[in-house]
Amino acid sequence: MSAENPNSMGDFLQQTLASCSNSIKNGDFKQSDEYISELVTFLDSISDTKDELEYENLAFEALSQIYHYLISPSLDQAVTDELAFELPKAVAKLACASARCFENAERIIDRFVETCSPRDMVSILCEAMVSPSDGFSNSYFTPLFGALAKVFEALQRRTFEQVKAALPVVLKALEVTLSDPEDEDTGLLNLLNKAILIAHSLKAVCQKMDHKDEKLVALFSLYVLQIMALISNSLGAETSKCFPMTSQLSHLLQYCGLSYLGLITGHEVDTTIDLLSQGDEVDYINCFSYVRSGAVLTVLWKDFSCEVADATKEDLDAVKDELRSDQMKRWQAVGMLKHTFASVNLPWALKRHAIDFLFCIMEGVDCHQNNDETMEHSEYMPTLYAALQAIQLVIVYASDPLLRKRAFDTFKMVLADLSPSLRFDILMALIRNSELSSMIAILLGLVKDEMFKEYPQKVSKEIGDAKQENDTFKHSSPFWTVSVLDCVEFVLKPPKGGPPCLPEFTDAVLSALNLYRFILITESSGNTNYTEVLSKINLQKVYREWLEPLRALVSSVAVENHKDNDQLAFDAVCALNPVEFVLYRCIELVEENLKHRT
Repeated sequence: MSAENPNSMGDFLQQTLASCSNSIKNGDFKQSDEYISELVTFLDSISDTKDELEYENLAFEALSQIYHYLISPSLDQAVTDELAFELPKAVAKLACASARCFENAERIIDRFVETCSPRDMVSILCEAMVSPSDGFSNSYFTPLFGALAKVFEALQRRTFEQVKAALPVVLKALEVTLSDPEDEDTGLLNLLNKAILIAHSLKAVCQKMDHKDEKLVALFSLYVLQIMALISNSLGAETSKCFPMTSQLSHLLQYCGLSYLGLITGHEVDTTIDLLSQGDEVDYINCFSYVRSGAVLTVLWKDFSCEVADATKEDLDAVKDELRSDQMKRWQAVGMLKHTFASVNLPWALKRHAIDFLFCIMEGVDCHQNNDETMEHSEYMPTLYAALQAIQLVIVYASDPLLRKRAFDTFKMVLADLSPSLRFDILMALIRNSELSSMIAILLGLVKDEMFKEYPQKVSKEIGDAKQENDTFKHSSPFWTVSVLDCVEFVLKPPKGGPPCLPEFTDAVLSALNLYRFILITESSGNTNYTEVLSKINLQKVYREWLEPLRALVSSVAVENHKDNDQLAFDAVCALNPVEFVLYRCIELVEENLKHRT
């Protein structure tokens, strides 16, 4: 039978359920499976009803009859158990029809939770979450989430194993749903609140076990952090909706024993992950891919919201002071914050707050006290490099010019917190791995600024003190070495061969030429040669391999654009004028210095 015959639907449901019950009582489970399969097929056919009003009425009537059947005092438990294996998924689909259908579907699934084995229900609910039909999202998953929260609290044995198996399914369903949410805000909020209800149920389980199962508490912690990130990604732009949920999650994390300092530095997150990454559980952690982002966002929401602050009672100002006074912890925090800056899904409002948070910390740091070259900092280079790359994304892609400026100021503060050698290495790596001409130009400008600050204010002509001063400087300043020319060569003679692309890389080329000109003039006027820029071999190489090919390229591009009379060609010629001016000045300087060395 199909749902297109509404007048006989009630009779069909009653007859099918009665036949199923009789088959089970008689021990004919093969026949009962056929009746249940026929019942599920019928319920699925209701969803194919074209008329929305008719669909809603049919769904409500079917769900009502099934619920009344299940609460009958005379119903055998064996019948309930058999129906529980197939009906949750079918009725969850019908929950999408309307609010009253949702209520009935929830009542049916909750009835199964109340009367059936909790261990069986964990598997049944997870199976329903794994394979929903297309077109069902918030309203489909919401009753299943709510039922799972109740099942967790009803588990009596092997709780950790059951929870461990279920949470990845929950998170996957939530992530998929949030990536393409329904238009109705209420449905989305209900789903998220049910996800938080699961967290509350996990807390209740941990309390019941008196916090003795460390792995279960760790699993609970990671789940809360993951939910924090998913909620922030989906609703972060609507802070008024986020505050109540993030407040609850922050409070739950306090129960787990996680502190804001441990979250922002990542120390407690790593400890929690390590606890669950033993043996065959290493791959399992992949389902918690957002926990580090969630840890940072927990701290940001605390800083952002008085409501969250009231819930947790932890002093975030003390955390900020600790980060300002401890360079290693500060660098760890910078590394954690990269997860917010680099996030594709996180709203710009939260990225802005992350920048402000880091700016506030860095503003209170005395960088001169922390630039100790004798300390071994190489282990932090990958983390700091990745963090600065992430801040670059804000500098380049933020639509708000004030946010871009704030991000750039923060970027420079983080660089200033590094020792000169680490700062030099990271700047070189950023330049070599950037594909944006404007960003390369900015980075080269920073290199030039560093060189200007570090060059001795006076270069004495006296042999004694001058030699000692210059030798000391040569060994202490990584920017005034031959290596600095590598970043100029990277732009003017790209690794892939040939001159740089113009006009695409005009900004980078102009900045590289300006940097080379600065080095050449400074070394010449100071009678120094720290960078070996004045050696005859280097001068000849620069002239032959950098400047001559670039001059030919600039000339050809200018000729080609002069042939066209459109606005784009005119703009291209104008953009090349500064490049041409600095290029010819560099050529003159090189030729002049070569004359002195012949």
